[in-house]
Amino acid sequence: MAFASKEAARQYWQANIRLLAILLSIWFIVSFGAGILLVDWLNEFRLGGFKLGFWFAQQGAIYTFLVLIFVYVYQMNRLDRRFGVREDEE
Repeated sequence: MAFASKEAARQYWQANIRLLAILLSIWFIVSFGAGILLVDWLNEFRLGGFKLGFWFAQQGAIYTFLVLIFVYVYQMNRLDRRFGVREDEE
C-alpha cells in the first residue's frame, strides 16, 4: 500500500479511524442503550412474540453488528478507491 504523500496517508487513516468510531458508537448505542438502559421501556413492545428489550439484548445487537460489518467493508472499499489504495498489489 503506497500513498502519494505522508499527508495522503494521514488523511486515509484519519478517515478510517473516523469511520470506525462512528460504527462502534452505533453498535454501542444499540447494544448498551437498547439492550440495557432502555430495556424496561422497550419491553412494553413486542417483536415476534418477544419483548423488544429482550430481543435487542439477545439478537438486535448481533444483527446490528453484522450490518455494520457490511457497511464497513463497503465504506472502506470507497475510501480505498478515493485514495488509490489497492489490496491486491504487492
